[in-house]
Amino acid sequence: MTNGPNRLLDEFAKLMTDAAGAAQGVRREMETVFRTQAERVLNSMEVVQREEFDAVRDMVVKAREENARLAARVEALEAALAEREAGATGAKPAGRTRGKK
Repeated sequence: MTNGPNRLLDEFAKLMTDAAGAAQGVRREMETVFRTQAERVLNSMEVVQREEFDAVRDMVVKAREENARLAARVEALEAALAEREAGATGAKPAGRTRGKK
């Protein structure tokens, strides 16, 4: 065994290494406690998670696209119906000129 200043420095280095390991353990434990408390507070406030928000946003985007597509289809059907009604009554259909079909 070594005596003298080297032994003292070795013991001091070992103590510092152990203290650093203990500090990291305390830090991890504090992070876990903080994360748990933050989740508990957010859950009590009924805040939605990002994944849920993104899923609903995607559904809304798809619904808006479908609404626009259906609105265009309704307009086309209404135009066709108006043209058919105008043809049945002998009136000139809106937007057409004579001699063109």
